[in-house]
Amino acid sequence: MSGEHGADWRPTATVSALRRRAALLARTREFFAARGVLEVETPLLGAAGPCDPQIESLVTQVSGMRGRLFLATSPEFHMKRLLAAGSGDIYQLCKAFRDAEHGRWHNPEFTLIEWYRAGFDDAAMMAEVEHLVARLMAPERELPPAEHLTYGEAMRRHAGIDADTASERDLVDAATERGIVCKAGPERDAMLDLLMGFVVGPRLGRDRPCFVRDYPASQASLARLKPGLPPVAARFELYLDGIELANGFHELANASEQRDRFARDLAIRGQRGQAQPPVDERLLAALSAGLPDCSGVALGFDRLVAIALNAASLSQAMAFSIDNA
Repeated sequence: MSGEHGADWRPTATVSALRRRAALLARTREFFAARGVLEVETPLLGAAGPCDPQIESLVTQVSGMRGRLFLATSPEFHMKRLLAAGSGDIYQLCKAFRDAEHGRWHNPEFTLIEWYRAGFDDAAMMAEVEHLVARLMAPERELPPAEHLTYGEAMRRHAGIDADTASERDLVDAATERGIVCKAGPERDAMLDLLMGFVVGPRLGRDRPCFVRDYPASQASLARLKPGLPPVAARFELYLDGIELANGFHELANASEQRDRFARDLAIRGQRGQAQPPVDERLLAALSAGLPDCSGVALGFDRLVAIALNAASLSQAMAFSIDNA
């Protein structure tokens, strides 16, 4: 074959890597089957996208239908509708899509393990995440018990700032000293996200898995807030080898509060000149009908495979990356 694409037809992962990936998929299903968690499938196309300013959707249209359709950035909203309808504990292995995510550890199309456990708080969910990751990494790599840091502790230890009291100017200075520029402007959460992504995160989980918990209330997203001052979110992330693997919440079940958060997120998106996705009214209706007390988590399966393979990039853990799809 000749022409522009004649040299890039081969997969980005080796056959042995794909066999390892398949084994991890099977082991994941075994893990949840042993715990009685139901595997489900939800749509990849939906009428609404996330309002989160840090996430951009890929958008398409279907002939004969009015309005835009959004490729799922995660299955969260649909899975919560299942939970509100009485599904009980559920999980899925699925594709997700995000715009403006392309690089060594990012691909616009990726695979998630997402699951929800009734009666779990964030601490119980962290324990289950740790068990799953240890199960998937064995026997090739035995992981020691995970480290647990609060968001504030991680920021102080690895970025030298107090996330509660630092001014926007302090955050900008801390980023600038490390060669980081925030194109979104000197917003507190934007600056904190940059410091977490480029300074703190790469230093976490180097000797053992590391959970970062108790995120600022302003970064709660779809998590409930914990009592106390200052208020913090019942949210956690898992890092291994400096790579973010998972993001989980003790889920917010209050429809009115969730609507208010969506409105705040859309206001931020408007200030930044970002697209304004429609609010997911079906999710809010499901929360109003009654979401059981539960926790949920999304874990990046491609990243986990890459770590298990000791791969140099995400592309080596998937059959074809976006660059030769």
